[in-house]
Amino acid sequence: MSTGKQLAGLLLLTTALTFPGAALAQGTVSSSGTGAEGAPDAEGGSAPANEAEGPEEAEISIPGGGGEIIVTGRRTRDVTRSSTQVVSVLTSEQIARTGEGDIAGALGRVTGLSVQGQGFVYVRGLGDRYSLALLNGLPLPSPQPLSRVVPLDIFPTDVVASSLVQKTYSANFPGEFGGGVINLTTRAIPDESFLEISAGISGDEQTTFSTGNDYYGSDFDSFGFDDGTRDAPPALRQFFDSGLRMSDLEVDQQAIAKQLGNPNLVVTQKVEELPVNWSAGLTAGTSFPVFADGQFGVIATAGISNKWRNRSIIAQTAINADLDLDTDFRDFVTDNRILVNGLLGFGLELGDHRFRWTNLYIRDTLKQTRHSLGDDLQDGDTEFVQDTAWYERQLIDSQLVAELEFGNLDVDLRGGYAQTRREAPYEYSFTYVRTNNENDPLGDIFVNVLDRQRGSASVAFSNLKEELWYGGIDLGYALTDWLRLTAGYAYTDTDRYSERREFLFDADSGFEDAVGALRPDLLLGDAIIEYYDIGLIETTQSDPAFAAGLEIHAGYLQSRLNPVEGLTIDLGLRYEDATQRVDPVEVFATPTNSGSSTLLANDYYLPAGTITWELTDALQARISGSKTIARPQFRELIFQTYYDPETSRRFNGNPFLVDSELENYEARLEYYFGRGNRVSLAGFYKQIDNPIEIYSSFSDNVQVASFANAPRATLKGAELEFQYNHDLLDWGGWFETKRLVAVANYTFTDSEIEVGDDDTTQIFPGGERPATDYFRDGVPLTGQSDHLLNLQFGLEDLDRLQQFTVLFSYASERVTARGTGNLPDIVEDPGLRVDFVYRQDLNLFRLPVELKLEARNIFGRDHYEYQSNGTNRIEINTYEVGQSYALSLSTEF
Repeated sequence: MSTGKQLAGLLLLTTALTFPGAALAQGTVSSSGTGAEGAPDAEGGSAPANEAEGPEEAEISIPGGGGEIIVTGRRTRDVTRSSTQVVSVLTSEQIARTGEGDIAGALGRVTGLSVQGQGFVYVRGLGDRYSLALLNGLPLPSPQPLSRVVPLDIFPTDVVASSLVQKTYSANFPGEFGGGVINLTTRAIPDESFLEISAGISGDEQTTFSTGNDYYGSDFDSFGFDDGTRDAPPALRQFFDSGLRMSDLEVDQQAIAKQLGNPNLVVTQKVEELPVNWSAGLTAGTSFPVFADGQFGVIATAGISNKWRNRSIIAQTAINADLDLDTDFRDFVTDNRILVNGLLGFGLELGDHRFRWTNLYIRDTLKQTRHSLGDDLQDGDTEFVQDTAWYERQLIDSQLVAELEFGNLDVDLRGGYAQTRREAPYEYSFTYVRTNNENDPLGDIFVNVLDRQRGSASVAFSNLKEELWYGGIDLGYALTDWLRLTAGYAYTDTDRYSERREFLFDADSGFEDAVGALRPDLLLGDAIIEYYDIGLIETTQSDPAFAAGLEIHAGYLQSRLNPVEGLTIDLGLRYEDATQRVDPVEVFATPTNSGSSTLLANDYYLPAGTITWELTDALQARISGSKTIARPQFRELIFQTYYDPETSRRFNGNPFLVDSELENYEARLEYYFGRGNRVSLAGFYKQIDNPIEIYSSFSDNVQVASFANAPRATLKGAELEFQYNHDLLDWGGWFETKRLVAVANYTFTDSEIEVGDDDTTQIFPGGERPATDYFRDGVPLTGQSDHLLNLQFGLEDLDRLQQFTVLFSYASERVTARGTGNLPDIVEDPGLRVDFVYRQDLNLFRLPVELKLEARNIFGRDHYEYQSNGTNRIEINTYEVGQSYALSLSTEF
């Protein structure tokens, strides 16, 4: 080796030592835990963070006159350690160890994270509006009416190679960053050709082989698709296209009503034994050389799952602060959820350049049947309510990324298009009333006379479509061996259209009570509709449709400095200019609406800085500070009623909401001892101006949740994380190849809403109101648990796949909605959950097979959501959960 080459090698090594994050970026992810704007490297950032955490050593021999000089350098491959930000990485192996079927469940094991509702991940107690979900570093639209953040339970774990959570803000990320950002990375170019087939079954004690309810629907319901049965009927479609109102004389209400009583959609049936849940998946990939130094790869994934769930819910409401009951219901709900997914990815590597084209399709369908029986304690009536519904959520995403390297200059290009849809056709609700009046000849019979006093029937059609175009460019350049600059521009344009049309069947006083005892399909039969001249009332005609949009232009400059060895300073400034709008859409020829429009046009300068100091070879400290924002979500701004099938709650938006602004601070110590072992301790503090909170009110004796800006809030807390691996070689025998794995994390969070006597908030349509009418000073933010604890204890083989893992997760009580007036807040108590996962390699029929056995919620922790004043307690949404079990097999060729 020539002296010039030796010196060049030494200089390269010196650069790697000075820039441990840069050295890491070549093989895993960049210094901020992801690439510019959060884009990961083409390999998916899937280096096993817990398997290869020890520093790697490299030696260069330089002959000299005094003998050979050995220079030894170390490169840390642990992303958590080498990143200039606070990150947590879940590799594919760590995800598999949890045994979770969707990525939301796996993320629930990460320090400071909890999963609430339908797959929404809360970071450090802050709701989903304060978190950001990305796919391969690029944004995603949401198919949920109530959220602009995509629910992560629709992402099966088999399409995700790794997941990274960054809890400190860096300027390369979008400014909507309160709790953290979650970046999901899909699988990229495979090392070799493969074909993997998997199948599984599961069940739970509340559902499987138990009695449930269902309705026929259509022929393809079991696969999550409708065969056309749920298309809007011709008369209704003609009415939609006409621009007329239901009350206009030209509308033939009876003709429309006759087409809305399809027996396949309204007749519920008892299923004596609900079947087991099942799933199947297929993944294949190949790669081959191209050109002189290139590699081209293709990977494809397809999967389907069909799951059933029974819930017997206690649903009560209070009439006063003493929590005296107003209504007392028992809801029996059977859900059939079908998830279909597919991924097709292409990757190309040409020297130092990488290109990636990823296409993702996810369809999540929920078929729900609900029977509710309860008492209205104020008038003595008993009610029976039957609801049937079909909810389709669909995501299509196509994204193209190019990562180009020209010496010290890196150029990243990215762009794509994503579309989500949610359709909920034929949401039926029938209410039958028994008066329990001895003087009523039919007082002991449930009847529905379609007058909203002694029975009602309604049907609703909802449709949501959201489209997202995005693009950006990032330029990174190493000016010196101690200074690297990155600059970038990002553009996103999101458009959403949301429509909901609800119709009440309306009978006059001549409708006979005895006819009201007919079952729903006969009650809406053609003969009854025609004979009794049953008409329709549209309850949503004031604001049936909305158009919403969010356009963001953003630019940032970020620097990474290493003034002395062991000290890294990450500084950045982001500028965002955003216009967010929500406007009613006129669907009628004669315009009228409530005027519930929103226009938020704001720009922000968002600084961020993190200092990382390697105190010793094993100990490092971090401090960080930043300013970020949180914008209202589209659905929170829309003054239109939305029914959430998970919580059985109705929501109305508030067009007067404004952006929230946050200041974030954190200090952390991290100690690394041995290969894969670490412990860290952190403290954090956040100041939030105008946080958006949920409050509850009553409309026609129905509880409705809405949103308002509280004046201020603070959030502070601490995190403790511990990971330890211990080889059992000394035990000998069966234990000679085994290892103990212990992972523990605990998060304490304390938040307070600050409300003064002079503070106000804006409520639609009334305008400015005293904030004390909706918020109480000193109460915690909604969704925030004081204590989050996760424990994993595992025994695994080092030579083959054999894992025994026990998982504990605990979350303390958290507020899900503010109480109305003098009523207490609505509180959820998740409690302690214990799971067990066993994975084992087998040889079946001369094929390598992976066996996975799961036991979930071993001690049968139930779901509790209630109101309590310290003396009395009522149940809002409480039901038994019970244990569940799963068996799956997969093989790879």
